[in-house]
Amino acid sequence: MSSKEQYILALDQGTTSSRAILFNHEGIIIGVRQIPFNQIFPRPGWVEHDPEEIWATQMEAARGAIASAQIESDQILAIGITNQRETTVVWERDTGIPVYNAIVWQCRRSSGICDELRKDGVESVIRDKTGLVLDAYFSGSNLTGLFRERPYLRVRAERGELMFGTIDSWLIYRLTGNHATDPTNASRTLLFNIHKREWDDELLGLMGVPRSILPEVLPSSGFFGATRAELFGTAIPVMGAAGDQQAALFGHACFEPGEAKNTYGTGCFTLMNTGPFPVASAHNLLTTVAWDLGKGYTYALEGSVFIAGAVIQWLRDQLGLLADSAESEGLARSVPDTGGVYLVPAFVGLGAPYWDSEARGTVVGITRGTTKAHFVRAALEAIAYESRDLLDAMEKDSGRNLASIKADGGASANSFLMQFQADILDRKVVLPEVAETTALGAAYLAGLAVGYWSGLDEVRKNWRQRREFRPEMDAAKRASLVDGWRKAVKAARSYR
Repeated sequence: MSSKEQYILALDQGTTSSRAILFNHEGIIIGVRQIPFNQIFPRPGWVEHDPEEIWATQMEAARGAIASAQIESDQILAIGITNQRETTVVWERDTGIPVYNAIVWQCRRSSGICDELRKDGVESVIRDKTGLVLDAYFSGSNLTGLFRERPYLRVRAERGELMFGTIDSWLIYRLTGNHATDPTNASRTLLFNIHKREWDDELLGLMGVPRSILPEVLPSSGFFGATRAELFGTAIPVMGAAGDQQAALFGHACFEPGEAKNTYGTGCFTLMNTGPFPVASAHNLLTTVAWDLGKGYTYALEGSVFIAGAVIQWLRDQLGLLADSAESEGLARSVPDTGGVYLVPAFVGLGAPYWDSEARGTVVGITRGTTKAHFVRAALEAIAYESRDLLDAMEKDSGRNLASIKADGGASANSFLMQFQADILDRKVVLPEVAETTALGAAYLAGLAVGYWSGLDEVRKNWRQRREFRPEMDAAKRASLVDGWRKAVKAARSYR
């Protein structure tokens, strides 16, 4: 072991950018680099990425983070990976060349396949085994659609010539040559039985997916392989992997059942630790694997909103209403309310708790007096309303009332949004000192596997509060605003 100070490198591969962050033992960032990449929209409702661009930007980010920290690669004790989940990549086993663009979790191309499976009466089977709803959000139906669209790929898959993986698997393969994933990512494919903890033959049959293309499922904290020496100048063990939302839950040190977090990223994701047993949802949430430290699974309830921070990107990039995302806060504060405007950002349908793939983005309440500021404020408020929908369902499913919720993600830097979130939830919203909890969770998973941190207690001590938002809104106003939101959602769902 090197006598120099050592660190953990987290690769945080997100939906719109690739990031790499180096952490020290106190969980403090000592180096970071972020590289955006292209979003591909081949048809309305379809979203793709170039897997090679993901790999290239992730490597550029990793090398950039090391350079910014001014350390040598032999000071990196281990690598942890966290990733946009559900996104589907298929590549050649012999060459490692992708056979198609990555099909992104936001893509709706396989909605028709999900409808067919519902008509076949297998929805309850899929739900019981996977903990997931039957939706185009997940990888399995997109694999089915890819094989239907290009039958020759199914033939090649059946011959054992192809590999499938979510983004973690794609990065692990390019880093180490191994074909592996962890249970948090496997549990998002519609192909993995979260109770038996294995790929499920019945589910594979329903989706028409050959078993030979699937990665090996390894614990979230453990050895995935060593990087090829030429990548960093030395071989570094990859010791942790988890989907981004589970990694954020871990990074927030939500180790006890009932502890929850909300991440404001491209989408919005609320997760609650439910302990060693999966909790079935009666309110359209997902039951998912939170992590596996090699001693058995920890499970979580999850609510997933497809469009959250992405609505601000849309205002900036498509409508040109913002010069940059940070401008949204000042505009929102410049008016006392939205003037009755509600924006429902169902650009790719609605996720939890509605799971309505046919809903579309809707704006209601516009008057002659509506301004840009009202519109921007309505977009920010929509993110908070969506989160309230998730939390309401989660408390009903779990039977627990949360006094507060931990928050992270890019939009958590918006103080207007965080205060409105506390107001509309009637709960405290707590921000951590280290905002990059997703990457931090991946670092902790890797560091625990190599003894960099001694255990969960040491990790928990690293979590520190930076700021707290307390509810200030009176109950009558809150009830009125929520009622208006529900009417707006009804309008979005009625438009076909």
